[in-house]
Amino acid sequence: MAASNKGDFSQGSIGRIIFKLSLPIMLAELVHLAYNIVDRLFISHMPGVGTAALTGVGVAFPLISLITAFANLFGTGGAPLASIARGEGDYEKSARIQETSFTTLLITGAVVTIIMFFGAPYFLPLLGGDEETLPYALDYFSIYVLGTIPVMISLGMNSFINGQGFAKVGMVTVIIGAAMNIVLDPLLIYTAGMGVKGAAVATVISQLVSAVWVVLFLTGKRPVVRIRRLGISGPDLKAVAKLGATGFMFKATNSVVQAITNIVLKTWGGAASTLYIGAMTIINSTREIVMCPCSGITFGATPVMSFNYGAKKPERVSQAMSVMLFSCLIINTVFWALMVFAPGWMFSLFTSDPELIATGSVCARIYFLTFPLMTLQLTGQNTFTSLNYPKYALFFSLLRKIILVAPLTLLLPHIGAGVYGPFWAETVSQVVGSLACFLTMYRVVWKPLKQAAREQAE
Repeated sequence: MAASNKGDFSQGSIGRIIFKLSLPIMLAELVHLAYNIVDRLFISHMPGVGTAALTGVGVAFPLISLITAFANLFGTGGAPLASIARGEGDYEKSARIQETSFTTLLITGAVVTIIMFFGAPYFLPLLGGDEETLPYALDYFSIYVLGTIPVMISLGMNSFINGQGFAKVGMVTVIIGAAMNIVLDPLLIYTAGMGVKGAAVATVISQLVSAVWVVLFLTGKRPVVRIRRLGISGPDLKAVAKLGATGFMFKATNSVVQAITNIVLKTWGGAASTLYIGAMTIINSTREIVMCPCSGITFGATPVMSFNYGAKKPERVSQAMSVMLFSCLIINTVFWALMVFAPGWMFSLFTSDPELIATGSVCARIYFLTFPLMTLQLTGQNTFTSLNYPKYALFFSLLRKIILVAPLTLLLPHIGAGVYGPFWAETVSQVVGSLACFLTMYRVVWKPLKQAAREQAE
């Protein structure tokens, strides 16, 4: 192990530490969106075929989300456990967890690549692809999937870099790839005439460079805990997979919901289904943008909470939870106002099609109607994951997407919502799921932590 005080979060102002970690992560999150957002911006402005091409990429979203889900399985599962182990002073265990996560990401990435590559022609038609959009979906995804291993390494292992206190290095991981993506997209899409294939090639190259950067750093001299070898520890893998199931299910259930949504919009949208699927594609992109600041804060709070939990400092864990809750509530309320009262400006970034802008604006007002309540879901879910409460974390991940959103997406169109059913499903689920998650977290985790802090102070 490297002898270093880096990543010791047991001293100093909790708010200052979280924001010091969060700002680089937040910037990295914003830049990370460039991988997909820049693709969509350039694709949507392709002359004559922009809307169909954008919708085709939207059809592939469920499979792309599924790839990200596997990265989350070992990244969001391993990084908090590695931080808890460091807080306990067990650096050997922290290294084993990191090495186990890395090795498993490599193996899983190879398997997912093979299955997705050969299965794409069969999966994509089931996800809403039709004669107009399916060729674009296949062109994009059949190339994108070849970068599965780099995607999983750069996403999954960057959590370990941030967790050790190297937030700026984690930010560079993303910026390197995103900068390449921004440069390569117009060159390959327009100059080389590759269309959506060019966008996919640009993304694969960019992610490969990011992955190389991550591996070089984690095997170098600077980290507190390094990757020394490939290997899998059975007990550690079980713990990582158990906790990481939450991050996996969050993305995997997103994939399921996106697939169901595409099918419902295609069925109920009729001749205008391409417009509604395109609107949902832009809304998903917009959601990623508006969630960036809060994602940065929660990712910044995670290692602080995990480390202090392992170090038996409940008061500092509770303080970190408060910082996370109130910061995200303010941010989400501001974005809610923008998206409910003036959504048109965001859609104008993605398309010049006035019909798509008008349709998307109506859908966005419904979709984001109760968005501030997502703060409660984020706080509860992140707390369960950071403090190693896998059962609660997994249940509430399933509750919102599988138990609430998916059935409501199928049901609401039949009881008066029509093609707007999938958008109302998100609004209703935010109310029920977020309140249930936060109130349970408060009773099970936060209240006992406050009690423990009082007893410790006495």
